[in-house]
Amino acid sequence: MIEKLSILIPAYNEAQTIHLILDKIKAVRLIHDIQKEIIIVDDHSADHTDKAVKRYMQDNPDLNIHFFRQDKNMGKGAAIHRAIKEATGDYIIVQDADLEYDPEEYNILLKPVVMGVADVVYGSRFMGGKPHRILFYWHSIGNKWLTNLSNMFTNLNLTDMETCYKLVKTDIIKAIPLNEKRFGFEPELTAKLSRIKNIRIYEVGISYYGRTYEEGKKINWKDGMRAIYVILKYGLFKSK
Repeated sequence: MIEKLSILIPAYNEAQTIHLILDKIKAVRLIHDIQKEIIIVDDHSADHTDKAVKRYMQDNPDLNIHFFRQDKNMGKGAAIHRAIKEATGDYIIVQDADLEYDPEEYNILLKPVVMGVADVVYGSRFMGGKPHRILFYWHSIGNKWLTNLSNMFTNLNLTDMETCYKLVKTDIIKAIPLNEKRFGFEPELTAKLSRIKNIRIYEVGISYYGRTYEEGKKINWKDGMRAIYVILKYGLFKSK
């Protein structure tokens, strides 16, 4: 039985939107009265994200928020590593601080866990009938190509390896040695989850409200090249 969900938020220069995603998380009522723990790690933002979070915490003392700030900018993966270390829930899920993913859909990912059939649940942007903002043809092709490349080495049949929404049993993810500090986190985690004997991985369809680069999207082609390297490193060469 799952009693508490740890929601991990890596944040970098999200002072203008962090309160909006926290409002959405606050409004969500999880199935089976599962409690929420919110862990925010500010990756040394330059726009006073820390002040925005502290102000929100002061205004919402009933919300279980834990806030940490990196001493220097180390990357999204490093921020997630710190958040995993601090998590005390039965399961964790990563929530980007932007508004591309909808916290209302936590319950969609939780359902296979509550049913007792899943240890890990991926939220796919490429399956199901949920809303998807139409943006960036080549970006979507790149995501699908990376997923297929990853699947070749993991023997999984995922449709969206790069998704932010990965619901993972906390004791499983805490036992995995994670190295990638930036956007290589997704393929590294997927490769290492796939090696765990008898692990039960599910995938469910979710919506996606993508941002343009003008609206703050940060990932670019260099991150895609890094993802290829990471897939080969942990898939082909089985690096630890």
